[in-house]
Amino acid sequence: MAKCTAPVRGHKSAAAAAECPACRYGRSYRYSGSYGSGYSPSYSSSNSSGGGYSSGGGGTSRSSSGARPRWSRAGSSVSYTPAQVQSLTPVRVAVEAKAAEQPDLRDVFLCHAWDDRQGAAKQLHDLLEAAGVKVWFSEKDLGLGVPMMRAIDKGLAASRIGLVLVTPALLDRLPKESVADKELSALLAGNRLVPIVHNTTYEALRNVSPLLASRSGLDTKEDSMTVIATKIAELVAL
Repeated sequence: MAKCTAPVRGHKSAAAAAECPACRYGRSYRYSGSYGSGYSPSYSSSNSSGGGYSSGGGGTSRSSSGARPRWSRAGSSVSYTPAQVQSLTPVRVAVEAKAAEQPDLRDVFLCHAWDDRQGAAKQLHDLLEAAGVKVWFSEKDLGLGVPMMRAIDKGLAASRIGLVLVTPALLDRLPKESVADKELSALLAGNRLVPIVHNTTYEALRNVSPLLASRSGLDTKEDSMTVIATKIAELVAL
């Protein structure tokens, strides 16, 4: 078995560690103190059974099951993919900025196709509300006789971020209605939009709205609607 050369040669650089026959294969070397009677080597392996790492600068930790963003509460049962952490981090920054400027805003504005108002959109709304998220939802917030554009403007202004539920019904309506375009443009402009793809694909979305497809988010093919609601609740929690 190869022996570590640190007590003799020292590992004061990555190059020195790379020359060591015991430490050069996928291990990183850490030491404290001087090389003497108090010598205490410590290793961490990129091939260890959890495959995990933590990053002090990025505010996330990652294991074989996924990544942990800085806003995820301790003991959370959900894990995130690195791509989800990357796409949601700017949204979290916007949440914190909006909360500092306007603490009384609702958490999210839910944008959806009219045909989904009693189906997937209501399911998501109910799960979010159950998780403690304050949601602007047309079925309860769009009063009779109130012009839709005025109500939407008010809803956007009163919410920190927006969710857009991307379904086949929404893809069918996007080319026909300017209402959705107005909502999405306002939310995209400030990193305040999280697309949630349900029963369709990002490729199908890209064919209809390249602007919306440029922003990645969450997908019910990766997470159940319940898990997605939990992730949104963590994202907006302060």
